[in-house]
Amino acid sequence: MSDLTAPSAFELARRAPSQRTAGLISGMTGYRETARGRFFQRETAGLVVPLIISFGTPFLIALDRKPDAADRQPSFAAGLHAGPVFIESDGGAECVQVDFTPLGAYRFFGGAVVDLAARMVDMSDVLGREGRQLRERLGAASGWQNRFDLVEDFVADRANHLPSPEIEFAYRRLARTAGGARITALAKEIGWSRKHLVNRFRSELGLAPKPVARIMRFHRACRLARGGARSGWAGIAAESGYADQAHLAREFSTLAGETPTAWARRLALTDSRLLRPLDELDA
Repeated sequence: MSDLTAPSAFELARRAPSQRTAGLISGMTGYRETARGRFFQRETAGLVVPLIISFGTPFLIALDRKPDAADRQPSFAAGLHAGPVFIESDGGAECVQVDFTPLGAYRFFGGAVVDLAARMVDMSDVLGREGRQLRERLGAASGWQNRFDLVEDFVADRANHLPSPEIEFAYRRLARTAGGARITALAKEIGWSRKHLVNRFRSELGLAPKPVARIMRFHRACRLARGGARSGWAGIAAESGYADQAHLAREFSTLAGETPTAWARRLALTDSRLLRPLDELDA
């Protein structure tokens, strides 16, 4: 994949959540490539559950590895995954992406979040006829803002599932501590056993609390690195709660699929519009 580069000719529009969708989604993105070629993008483990509605050439997407022709993904939803995502396109991609927060994903997809975990599932299999109709309406709409309006109405109207107060409390506590809260202590505070908390957490968010906490801690390290921390990788590791720099490097290998220095080098060469704002991921 070293011969592939990130897209350089594209249009991109973003919309932040409104009052109707605050806490449900972290935002919506409209994306259209405008020059043919063979392009590559890599995303680190994230804490959003994306719904991608495609109108152009489908992406090739795979988890933890380079995609091949069998990994063609049209419109789909994907759950939480504690590893990198590899994406290829041919310059003809066009889509709307809705990024659900983990708690918002349960509100929208309900118990199907378990089926989405570490998988990509065709939108028709997740949303049925209504999903197909939404894609048709979006394809006929003119301009990103009109498309965003349609998506926001659709999402807000279907968000009828409520996560349990205990799981919402546990998730938000993990987020506030950047993954530092101890799972056993959380369970005790809630009044559950650790096993019950882990099982319920997985049933409502798709992953158990430990991998979610790992991703949150990793995001803290990435934020510090992207913010230009002067302490170097050893200082970033200590400030993020890792035992040492070697531990941080192992987490980069698992969650980003590359070393910290390779990650930083790649980001420096990538159009900033393609970089997801990490501060939004743990909301």
